[in-house]
Order: sequence, then structure tokens, then C-alpha cells
Amino acid sequence: MKKILMAALTITLAARAELRVPAFTAYFEPNPNGGHMSEKKGITGWNDPALKVMWFGEIKTPGLLDCSVALRLPAGTSSKLRLTVAGQSHAVTASGAVAKFGAFKIPAAGYQRFRLESLNAPGQPAGDIEALVLDGAAVADAHFNLKPRRNAASVHLSYPIPKGEQAAAFYCEATGLEEPVATYYMACGWHRGYFGMQVNSPTERRIIFSVWDSGGEAVDRKKVADENRTKLVAKGEGVFSGDFGNEGTGGHSHLKYPWKTGEKQRFIVTAKVVDATHTIYSGFWFHPEQKKWMLISSWNAPKTGDWLHGLYSFSENFGGSNGHLRRKALFGNQWLRTPEGKWIEITTASFSHDGTGKSDRLDRFMGVEHGQFFLSQGGFVPGFTKYGEKFTRPALGTPPADLQLPEIPEPKTKTP
Repeated sequence: MKKILMAALTITLAARAELRVPAFTAYFEPNPNGGHMSEKKGITGWNDPALKVMWFGEIKTPGLLDCSVALRLPAGTSSKLRLTVAGQSHAVTASGAVAKFGAFKIPAAGYQRFRLESLNAPGQPAGDIEALVLDGAAVADAHFNLKPRRNAASVHLSYPIPKGEQAAAFYCEATGLEEPVATYYMACGWHRGYFGMQVNSPTERRIIFSVWDSGGEAVDRKKVADENRTKLVAKGEGVFSGDFGNEGTGGHSHLKYPWKTGEKQRFIVTAKVVDATHTIYSGFWFHPEQKKWMLISSWNAPKTGDWLHGLYSFSENFGGSNGHLRRKALFGNQWLRTPEGKWIEITTASFSHDGTGKSDRLDRFMGVEHGQFFLSQGGFVPGFTKYGEKFTRPALGTPPADLQLPEIPEPKTKTP
């Protein structure tokens, strides 16, 4: 009996053990890139009181939560700081290695934001921040991302191809609803490439179409042998083309275009089998102002010689500095076209996510909304969608009718 009681006490104490949340997992506001942060030194050089530091975590046990911040201050100096949690704010003057803010009452289970502010004069160092330190009953089973990667999880829709059918074209529409900088909504993906729309900066958005090389090189395209390189066949007016690497290698193209929040974008990727070892993949996008389809680019991919397979869409947060912000898009009206010209509507999809979504960031979702699939990630909102969960959207029954696609010229050089 004594051993059982001791074991229970050990479990209870472990559940309430102090939780140290590293500074390098925090976010800055209002400028996500306004501060200096590193895995080794934490947050350094913080001397602007307009810049706030925020951590986010899921508190699963309501109750009192003791909060402190571990920091470094020059000898003989002090710093005035304020921490706000669950609508409660505590201010202290720190002069040592720890700023103790005392206990905060967590009224209900859910995600909480821990907002640290400097109350010092502009230009006065607030201290180098090492960690948010949590203790007390409410720390039991708390969940925080403790890794340096601050990106929200990447999330995907996988589309089935009916047994016995082949896909010579894949059509999909995408509508961005919430898209901070460093967001890529990919509508038409397949085993050799991806096609979608991206937010590069507050003033620049792009339509992107890329096709992977063969050969398996993951980083540097300069290492890819000529016979393994995907080669440009043609591109549309105003489209930039070049190389990409660090995620596999291949041919990249993009058109700078200010696509709008809430406005449906239309994409179709086609495959033309040249011979047993080469296929030409082309990406077409419907220009909203010109009211016509335009070619983004067309690429001759070696060592593939087959149609489209592995159809999917995804949403990616490719920059971690604003990984706390929510991203959400609709993906709808999916169709594939067979080599014989038959259209087949795709009304089911299954959900998946990257490794970040496995245990670090659980704020990742899929579902059906307004008759379309949606993907969202980030925002530190409660709940999640299970990996592999399948959804069905309502069928529309009418395939795209206005696909007057530009003709693609034959490759200038013959394939071997």
C-alpha cells in the first residue's frame, strides 16, 4: 500500500513539475521580425517597449499558475516588466535572474497567451529573455511547442484517383480566407510538382508552378546531372523561371500577381506523355482581370513517362516568425480528366500533416465548409483533425466548361 501511495505521489509531483518554455519559441508583435532571437541566447537586445513578446500554450487543468520569466540583466540594473495571462496583468521590477509575476487564475482549459511587455523607457534594455517558467497546479499536462521551429504545421488534402482511371489533367479552385505573409496555398499537387498561390510580403503575392527533377538530389540543383534535370518548354508573359532546391530540386516559375483574399483562383495542371521516359507538365491559371486562361509554365520532366498521380492540395506556413497566426483556405470543385477526355469529379479527400503537426502544433484542421474542403493551421485554437480522417464535399456534377487553354509549343530539343 505504501508503494502505491508513493507511486501516486510521484506521478502527481511529476505532473506538477516546473515547466520551462524557451524564449526561442516565443513570437513578437506587432512586428514578427522586430526582435533578435536565437536558440542559444534566447531573446536579446530588447529595448523597444512597443515590441511585445508572446508565448502560446494549452493549459488543460484549470487553477492557479505561477509565472516567472528567466532573464539576464547587467549587474546593478533593473527592468520593469508586465505579464498578462487570461485577462490578468501583473507588473514587477526585476533586478536579478528571475522576474516573478506571481499566480494567475486559469478559469478553464484551453489555449492561453502569455504576453510580456517592457515598461522601461525606449532604448533601455529590458533584459535578455531566456524562458517563461510555469509552476503550480495548472501546469499539469500543459502543452507547449518547445522546439525552435515556430511554423504552424503544414496540412494536406489527398485526393483518390478511381481504380482503373488515369489523370491527364487535374483541376482545382482555391480561395484564401486568412493568409498572413509566408503562406503558400497549393491547389494542384501531384507526384512531380505543385501549383498554387503564395504571400511573399505585405506587398507581393505570386502564382507558383514548379516541377521536380529526377535523381533524388535534395538540396543543390547544380549537382543534378543533365539527364535528370526538368527543362523549361515554355512560359507565359511576365512569368519568371529558374531553379529551386532545399526541398528536392527542380524547375521553378512564378507570376507576381496580387490575388485577393476571398476571391476564387482557378488552376489546372496537365500531363502530356512524350515517350516512355518523358512527360511534359504544364500549369495554367485563370487570370481574373483578363478573364482567360494563361500559361504559367510548361516543363519536360525526365524519367517519368506517365500521367498524374498522387493528387493533393496543401497549406504551408513557410516562415516561422509569424507561425502563431491562423491560415485558412477553401479548396473546391476538384476534377480530373482522363487521357480519353472523360471528366471525373473528386468529392472525397483525406487529411494529413507534417511532423510539426504530430505533437508540437496541434492547431491543424480539415473539414467541409460552404460545399468545399477547407484547411487551416495556426492561431492556437482548440481541437484538431485526426490524421487520415476523410471528408466528402457535395458533388457539383458539372465539369469546367471554359477550358480554352493556350497551346504549348513542342520542345525545342528532342528527348533522348
